[in-house]
Amino acid sequence: MADTVNKQVEDVALPVLRELGLELVEVQYRREQNGWVLRLTIDKQDGVSLEDCTAVSREIGQLLDIEDFIDQKYNLEVSSPGLDRPLKSMVDFQRFIGRKAKVKTIEPIGDEHFFIGKILQTEGETIILDVDRKEVTIPFSQVSKARLEVEF
Repeated sequence: MADTVNKQVEDVALPVLRELGLELVEVQYRREQNGWVLRLTIDKQDGVSLEDCTAVSREIGQLLDIEDFIDQKYNLEVSSPGLDRPLKSMVDFQRFIGRKAKVKTIEPIGDEHFFIGKILQTEGETIILDVDRKEVTIPFSQVSKARLEVEF
């Protein structure tokens, strides 16, 4: 059910976000302690403002009320991805070349499932990280989870 709702919300949200110059990072629809939550995570090149979140919440909220495909009562939350933004696509890895990332793989590469390193480049469907001055090549199909690493 949640996957279906996520896809339907994505279909409704993408045109609005493009018009506002924003990208959709993630849609989550899930039951939490206080009920159902529909969470949209948005981003743009220069970062997301409170005004961006407010505009998206208003626009998407109205469209979802009109479409009315979500059966349960839910709370709509719109937020930025934060400094440790998830990396969900090859485009994300390409965009953040030069930044440090944490990558967890489905199958081990070498003997490891978990890598922290600088994104050096992408080639086709492959990510190349500098992990402790050693290049590690990770097929995107093997990425189970990836996020930017916060550097201070």
